[in-house]
Parts: sequence; structure tokens; C-alpha cells
Amino acid sequence: MRLDKFLKISRIIKRRTIANEACDAGRIEVNGKVVKASYNVKIGDKITVNLSNNSRTYEVVEIAEHALKEDASKMYKII
Repeated sequence: MRLDKFLKISRIIKRRTIANEACDAGRIEVNGKVVKASYNVKIGDKITVNLSNNSRTYEVVEIAEHALKEDASKMYKII
């Protein structure tokens, strides 16, 4: 699954366009490397999101094409 789509479905970032813009601006890192929105997310990847002076790191636990609001937080673990 594409990185921008994963960020949107897991509700880490609310909109896919914002996730795409954050990737283009170099604010999203996967396993310590700045990546593009087209990066293919895998289970075990560590995603660091740097938005507005906040930096959070998430570990991908599950990948699902669709997720309900209640299930979205089960797709990642905050580190």
C-alpha cells in the first residue's frame, strides 16, 4: 500500500492530499529515510511524522485496504 494512502486510512493524517504534500515536503520518514508518497509500506516499518513542531513515530502493525474508525488505530503502534 502507498504511504500516503496508509497515513489516510490509519487516520494518522486526515486527508490523503495533506499526506501527499507532507511527503513531498520531506516531513515523513520511513526507517530513518525521507521517502515519497509512492513508497510501498510494509509491516514493521517505522514511520516518523514531523508536522508543526511535533514529531511522532509509528510502527506499522497491520495493513488493511479499508478500516473503520475504531479499527484504524490497530494498524499502527506509537513508539
